Amino acid sequence: MKTSDILHETYSSLSANKARSGLTMLGIIIGIASVIAMTAIGQGAQSSIESSIQSIGSNLIIVAPGAQRGPGFQVSAGRGSAKSLKISDANAIASDVASVKAVAPEVTGRYQVTALGTNTNTEVSGVTSTYGDVRNVQAEEGSFITDQNVESASKIAVIGPSARDDLFGAGTDPIGQTIRIKQQDFKIVGMTKAKGGSGFSNQDDIIFIPITTAERFLSGDQYVTTISVSAQDSNSTTQVQNDITSLLLNLHHISDPTQADFSTFNQADIIATASSITGTLTILLAAIAGISLIVGGIGIMNMMLTTVTERTREIGLRKAIGAKKKDINKQFLVEAITLTFSGGFVGVVLGLLISFLMTYFGILETTVSLSSIILAFCVSAGIGIIFGYYPAKRAANLNPIDALRYE
Repeated sequence: MKTSDILHETYSSLSANKARSGLTMLGIIIGIASVIAMTAIGQGAQSSIESSIQSIGSNLIIVAPGAQRGPGFQVSAGRGSAKSLKISDANAIASDVASVKAVAPEVTGRYQVTALGTNTNTEVSGVTSTYGDVRNVQAEEGSFITDQNVESASKIAVIGPSARDDLFGAGTDPIGQTIRIKQQDFKIVGMTKAKGGSGFSNQDDIIFIPITTAERFLSGDQYVTTISVSAQDSNSTTQVQNDITSLLLNLHHISDPTQADFSTFNQADIIATASSITGTLTILLAAIAGISLIVGGIGIMNMMLTTVTERTREIGLRKAIGAKKKDINKQFLVEAITLTFSGGFVGVVLGLLISFLMTYFGILETTVSLSSIILAFCVSAGIGIIFGYYPAKRAANLNPIDALRYE
């Protein structure tokens, strides 16, 4: 049987009942579109998180308070809430560790901030003048925290765009305005450039004040929340991290590294952890969407079995005039594969459209990869072969005499 004949028969068979063929393809269409859209959402989230982490600084090393313990330095749940780091530790890192570009200690907390009858609960960070260089923060209007502000514990503030919008309204010039934090008045002297983000990770929803001011009027002690360190280049990041660990162990008089009252991790560690989490979520989303592909495959098998039953006499007649088992088997297998490929193509287009619309309307950031499209087509072909094989084999094994007698 020629290939052209098989294709002609396939077209005639599937077009004879367009509604049933279309409904059978619908399961594959929905499944493929769901897999592509879900994968695009997961990969988009991963890219967004990675870019957000990279935007907080370059060659960054974070030192956080908290006890480390156990193999692999598993950090206790109290990390970040403990108090074991001081500005003196940051000064020692800046002076004693080689290949350090800048060091920025930070005192961070969430407070209710009020201004002109409005209020918002946001993050307030006490920082030094080096914070902008280390964490890639720049003032779009006015100025950032200076050394003089830190030395005099000035009650001034640099506000983020999102915090400005919440307190004064979008587009308002906040310079010179007064805000109140923990019953203390602060004069706004600058506004940072927008960096993007959402929820608790919104880097624009932060108010910066001098670190000495934060210690005196907000935290009430001399401990810092984190110490951010910028290495000279990416090649020296690991060595700087190791040197910081050794230095702080010595300063804190700790001989056993597993008993350290601080933890260090670099930007690459953060990105790797975030990528691992988002990668797992992407796989989970794709697996959930893939269930509909199985349902679609079962639908194709059901249709092909019904077709075999309806065309029993036709199969018997074909075999009686010389058609071989492999010809019958090939014909029904091609019909099943054609259904899945057609549904797969439409599903890919629909998945791309959904991903584009979600990004276009700002619902979610999506990233469609070529590998997900290739995988979708491979899955389509696999479903067509797997779920089309049994009906095709059943048709090929029909006895021609019994088939001709079938009513």
